[in-house]
Amino acid sequence: MDSQERSSEEAEGAKERGLVYVWKAGSCSITPERLPGLHGKTVLQAALGVNHGLLLTEGGEVYSFGKLPWRTGLEESCTNSPILENTLLGQHVITVAAGSFHNGAVTDGGVVYMWGNNSAGQCAVANQPYVPEPQPISISDSETSPLLSVRILQLACGEEHTLALSLSREIWAWGSGCQLGLITTTFPVIKPQKVEHLAGRVVLQVACGAFHSLALVQCLPVQEMKPIPERCNHCSQLLITMTDKEDHVIISDSHCCPLGVALSDAQTENLLSCPSLETVEGKSVTGGQSEDSQKCIVAEHMLVALEADGASLLSSNDGQEDSGISSPGNILFPDKKEAKEYSLSDNSLNESLEKSITTEPEQTSQEEQLGACVPGPPSTSTSALNSLVASCASAVGVRVAATYEAGALSLKKVMNFYGTSSSEAGSQSGSGSAGPDSLKDSREEQVRLESMQGKKSSSLVDIREEESEGVSRRLSLPGLLSQVSPRLLRKVGRAKMRTVALTPTYSGEADALLPSLRTEVWSWGKGKEGQLGHGDVLPRLQPLCVKSLDGKEVIQLSAGGHHSLALTAKSQVYSWGSNTSGQLGHFNSPTTVPRLAKVLGDGVWSTAAGPDYSLFLADEKDFQPGLYYGGQETTTESHLFENNCAKAPVLLLSCSKIGYISNVIAGGENCLVLVDKNIMGYIASLHELASTERRFYCKLSEIKSQVLRPLLGLDNLGSANTIQLLQEMASRFSKLCYLIGQHGASLSSFLHGVKEARSLAILKHSSLFLDSYTEYCTSVTNFLVMGGFMLLAKPAIDFLSKNQELLQKLSEVNEENTQLVEVLNALFFMPFGRLHNYARTLLKLATCFEVASPEYQKLQDSSSCYESLAVHLSRKRKEAEYTLGFWKTFPGKMTDSLRKPERRLICESSNRGLSLQHAGRFSVNWFILFNDALVHAQFSTHHIFPLSTLWVEAVSEESGNVNGLKITTPEEQFVLLSSTPQEKTKWLRAISQAVDQALRGTSDLIFHGAAGGNIPRQEPPISRSAKYTFYKDPRLKDAMYNGRWLSGKPHGRGILKWADGRMYSGTFRTGLEDGYGEYRVPNKVLNKDDHYVGYWKEGKMCGHGVYSYATGEVYEGCFQDNMRHGHGLLRSGKLTSSSPSMFIGQWTMDKKNGYGVFDDITRGEKYMGMWQDDLCQGNGVVVTQFGLYYEGAFSTNKMMGTGILLSEDDTVYEGEFADNWTLSGKGTLTLPNGDYIEGLFSGEWGSGIKITGTYFKPSLYESEKDKPKTLRKLGILSVPPDEKWKAVFEECWNQLGCESPGQGDRWKAWDNIAVALTTNRRQHKDSPELLSRSHTQTLESLEFIPQHIGAFTLEKYENIKKYLIKACDTPLHPLGKLVETLVAVYRMTYVGVGANRRLLQEAVREIKSYLKRIFQLVRFLFPDLPEEGSTIPFLGTETKGRRSFCSGKSDSRSESPEPGYVVTSFGLLLPVLLPRLYPPLFMLYALDNEREEDVYWECVLRLNKQTDTALLSFLGVQAKFWPGTVSILGEIRKVSPTTKDACFASAVECLQQISTTFTPADKLKVIQQTFEEISQNVLETLQEDFLWSMDDLFPVFLYVVLRARIRNLGSEVHLIEDLMDPYLQHGEQGIMFTTLKACYYQIQHEKLT
Repeated sequence: MDSQERSSEEAEGAKERGLVYVWKAGSCSITPERLPGLHGKTVLQAALGVNHGLLLTEGGEVYSFGKLPWRTGLEESCTNSPILENTLLGQHVITVAAGSFHNGAVTDGGVVYMWGNNSAGQCAVANQPYVPEPQPISISDSETSPLLSVRILQLACGEEHTLALSLSREIWAWGSGCQLGLITTTFPVIKPQKVEHLAGRVVLQVACGAFHSLALVQCLPVQEMKPIPERCNHCSQLLITMTDKEDHVIISDSHCCPLGVALSDAQTENLLSCPSLETVEGKSVTGGQSEDSQKCIVAEHMLVALEADGASLLSSNDGQEDSGISSPGNILFPDKKEAKEYSLSDNSLNESLEKSITTEPEQTSQEEQLGACVPGPPSTSTSALNSLVASCASAVGVRVAATYEAGALSLKKVMNFYGTSSSEAGSQSGSGSAGPDSLKDSREEQVRLESMQGKKSSSLVDIREEESEGVSRRLSLPGLLSQVSPRLLRKVGRAKMRTVALTPTYSGEADALLPSLRTEVWSWGKGKEGQLGHGDVLPRLQPLCVKSLDGKEVIQLSAGGHHSLALTAKSQVYSWGSNTSGQLGHFNSPTTVPRLAKVLGDGVWSTAAGPDYSLFLADEKDFQPGLYYGGQETTTESHLFENNCAKAPVLLLSCSKIGYISNVIAGGENCLVLVDKNIMGYIASLHELASTERRFYCKLSEIKSQVLRPLLGLDNLGSANTIQLLQEMASRFSKLCYLIGQHGASLSSFLHGVKEARSLAILKHSSLFLDSYTEYCTSVTNFLVMGGFMLLAKPAIDFLSKNQELLQKLSEVNEENTQLVEVLNALFFMPFGRLHNYARTLLKLATCFEVASPEYQKLQDSSSCYESLAVHLSRKRKEAEYTLGFWKTFPGKMTDSLRKPERRLICESSNRGLSLQHAGRFSVNWFILFNDALVHAQFSTHHIFPLSTLWVEAVSEESGNVNGLKITTPEEQFVLLSSTPQEKTKWLRAISQAVDQALRGTSDLIFHGAAGGNIPRQEPPISRSAKYTFYKDPRLKDAMYNGRWLSGKPHGRGILKWADGRMYSGTFRTGLEDGYGEYRVPNKVLNKDDHYVGYWKEGKMCGHGVYSYATGEVYEGCFQDNMRHGHGLLRSGKLTSSSPSMFIGQWTMDKKNGYGVFDDITRGEKYMGMWQDDLCQGNGVVVTQFGLYYEGAFSTNKMMGTGILLSEDDTVYEGEFADNWTLSGKGTLTLPNGDYIEGLFSGEWGSGIKITGTYFKPSLYESEKDKPKTLRKLGILSVPPDEKWKAVFEECWNQLGCESPGQGDRWKAWDNIAVALTTNRRQHKDSPELLSRSHTQTLESLEFIPQHIGAFTLEKYENIKKYLIKACDTPLHPLGKLVETLVAVYRMTYVGVGANRRLLQEAVREIKSYLKRIFQLVRFLFPDLPEEGSTIPFLGTETKGRRSFCSGKSDSRSESPEPGYVVTSFGLLLPVLLPRLYPPLFMLYALDNEREEDVYWECVLRLNKQTDTALLSFLGVQAKFWPGTVSILGEIRKVSPTTKDACFASAVECLQQISTTFTPADKLKVIQQTFEEISQNVLETLQEDFLWSMDDLFPVFLYVVLRARIRNLGSEVHLIEDLMDPYLQHGEQGIMFTTLKACYYQIQHEKLT
């Protein structure tokens, strides 16, 4: 905490924190002394070695004291006052550790410093027995490239080794011995190496004993049902065994390989991590052995170990090195005699046991000298034998307990190993029954306990069933067995659903923020005292999981000299290993599996393990921690000694007087505590919070195991529904319980640390707690409402009445004869009381700060948060109880359908306070308001109105109903009359609030601002989002709507799904589809959907849309009243299907009507003409892919009446038709050469035709012999161009708001344009990818309307032109949409089969008609635009004198009578339209002029072979116009006779550009520029002014045209001729164009040799 932030009281208290007290170990009567020389520095952490200690102060400085033989100058002396480690100054140290004779420190950067004794490499420095000053060591991960240095969080030091825990939660080790957990035999390990066996697991803490190591590891997440292997990987035993007894079967999955060192492939097994069978001789057991020999395999190995003499044992096998024996010189037993003492005769066994208890430390020291971890003999304890038997039993796979019959083989063997010595009898069996069996029983009990703890308890019985110690689970009593086993089996066989309930649904979030309780303990190193906890005394080279601590929720480990302690979240301590001085805190004998230590006090929350003693920090009654000591007592009289060390740990009273202890540290000679003084009650409040939280957790755990689990285990708990609610409650309870456990653990570690108020978990992560309590409250009140506690009472009556006292104790109900239901109720609501405690404690803490400080504010806010939650939850409970009471009185039939777990009663009208308006005299109307629905109940029926779609308002006074409430729901409206105004106000308020609540969702508590946060709004919103299923509206019956509502009607965006599969998704307006939407209708026959996307109006398709039919047809166009109406395009079938075709044109009431183009792709025909009722009727044109052309009358889809038919070779028939392509009646047939036949014809075209008539051979001198006259009058019988595409233009006028063309208000039209643009833009805003950036800019610029005030000038004309170009660029603008549609229909008409040269004139006329009609629209929008053909005068500035091309004099446009710019539809609109229509149009021109152009092209190619001079002279160009020099590639060269393509090159290039332009105006400009280029060239040659005469000019221009080599010149010429502005024909450009045209004809007819 920064000094500025800390308020003054804090600062005062800080001086009184982290005080260090030390005393000599080894006695209960002690006097702790304050360590001198720290000058009031706060010590955060301390560590002790055998003779020295380290202190870490708040500033990150490190001090040493005691014997420091490695320090220069202090080799012999012992310093009592701490010395600062100067090397570490400036490095902010965060944690320190001390081994027996070496030290380590970690800085906040994760760097490790080591110093002290380095004889075994424990300081990670090579060849240096002592490291005097702290030295940084590098830890780098070789697996990463480049090498990354590993950041360290925690260190632990043993006697000859050091372990470091990295930031990524992996263990790194260095030093010597098998306790490193590395796969190596070469010691010392100087370079830190990763303990690979635990790589990938999350390690939470490491601890080092003298020669063993412990790690606390987070459990792996439970894998989804993986197939479980049947046999163990290593010893091939069955993992799950079944033993059939006479009256029961026992199933056991507790399998543990008997011996050895863990191998790596067991790593991932969650259930079964088993050590491999590294036997004493280094052989491993193979699967080949029969089970029988397997049973005793351990025993045989043991005997080998006992009888073989040491030397042979050590030298017999090379493989021996593997098990970690590094010094073959040491011999296992000094002589054979001693080995013999271990032979297994009963007496000697017992003697040696007795001896082992009395013999004192000499023996252990002797054993310690036995070199590195030799799998030594069992140390002097029965425990070795116990574990041996246990592993036999586990090898068989049968719980020894179950083999209670004396005849059982394995038990006999067991009995052979055990003498009948009574030294142990009764010491462990809680109740040895009298009689001859009692001994056997107690032995069995002992074995069973060891074996059960040595292995994981059967996980089939229940998930992590806590093994309660003691008699309650003694399966060895036959009475219990017969009861238990069938149930066990039933449980195994029962549906999976049940067992799920109590696995806490651990929330990942809580696990990330608070210490995890799902932990395993792994141990490795030397184990000859049993300190590894695996049930044997063998060493382990690699970490192995201590199975018996699974599920015990270990949160802290301590490792002493030869024993280990594990502290659990339930404040219990498990201890194992050497117990020579009673350091395990229980009975005299040592143990090789964890056992509970018997520590008094209210629960241990911190432990420390010394070489041969243990310290336990436990809560006392007044929350001040008490320190307990377990270990030897040095007293003068030696005979008392035995009793002394066997006693339970003793409370060190003198420590309680010095203050609140926060840390205990045990070292060799000394013990040390860090103490805080309780200033202003701050420390006391923290301890109270922690202590009560831990007790609370124990209580919750007890409820879970003693009440919830048995309840869930009961049969016939009622309906599946109830069971599910019970399970939900149980799982939420588990979750809450787990969170409290985590919080308890986090508070314990909080007390070890700096104790900053603001880093308390209930402050920092308050939402975790608030949410867990709220969730639990929801599930427990739901259970209550459904009458769960009453239902439970029946099946659970036996269980509950047996445990009545327990229940009353747990639920804190004190009155006598309370009903069971009440007790249960109180029990499950008990946890909520804890919220008040949080609030109170936080308030207490707040008072320790100044009011202005941020800490005070935070604590104060959190406190009120918890308090308001407590109030809120108690209100929830009251609501639930009120609702339950209501259900009890409510008539039964309706209850079943209305009663739901989450439904709560708000108020009901049984007091006749509310009645229905206009109700019958005898009708009963009962209104019940729940939190999610208003129920209207009558005699036998009831109707439910969900609140989310219910609107309520008070009826206005005028209507005479003074106390009326009007209720609106989607399908009903009714008025409720209340008896009094108060009643009306009450109901109005209740309904409004309930509706508001229902709309906001479940929890109405707004956390973190509890004071004013949850005042409900008076009025729920009229517009809202909700789901609803219609039940009676005929159009919507059973349809489900989800979306926006307004006063009882769907309004806004929503989705409507009908029961038959129809679905509409889009916008609604007052209950009907309106606006843009998507609609699907399933087609049952084809098993596909019809799909419509487009606009709707008042529930019907209306406007533009795309309808894709299930048949594969697609209609794109206008709709009206759900029918195709207006302009539309219908595509049928894909090209591969039976009849692909396309129709584009006008529709009326779902039928083709008016003008349309039908492309029949299969037959290769295209019809362009009039339709009526889906049939071709009226005039039309048909072209086929074979070049046939028909124009004329149609009737009911057939050619009928007068028509003209042309074939590809210009054969023409004019006359009557009776059917498609069938001639019938009068007519004239003209042949290509001009001969014709008149008469009567009958027959089908293309197959013989019968003719009765006259044949004419016209005179050869007839003037117009070139063309048959019919060709001249084509188009007379087709549809007039102005009749085409009327619907397209009408649609555009309608969009502008006009009934018919030109009729309407101009300003309204502009408004409509603006609306169209903005709505379209808004629609595209959701999907910006549809609009490019330039598109968006176009849209923005279109929002400005060109204004016209004053006279109309050329500038305004240009503005209009610019506006039109932009408008036509975006289909979102009505004009743009029009142009887009016209382009589409034009291309549809004249592409493909429609590319027929006969259609050229038709196509040109169509374009002219477009121009005329669009011009009308433009003039409507811009009324001051002059009429077609009128002139805009040039302003004075614009009439610049310009050189006339022909006269050479400067004049003012002498040709036109009045100078100015002529307005025409061509000039204004062709630039917009023509570029889009150019490809199909030009194609038609090219086809039409094909023959002429072939002749022209042949000529051009021939003439172009000549050189320039030859060509010029051939064309008769006067010599004076010949260029003398030309510039070729920038060089000026003389024209020689061989020069080619050089003369007039610039003019040639200029003319070639005619093919790159679209509009006639642009093409004419190109021609004009060409003429000017020619003049320029001639001027340069002549060097004088001159005047062109046509005779001079024509040959030169002809030369340029030839050299330009324009392929489709004829098409260009005809295009210009057809579409040029009429007024230009007689102007300058007109004359120039005529010249070009003349050149074209000249070239064709040039007779050349």
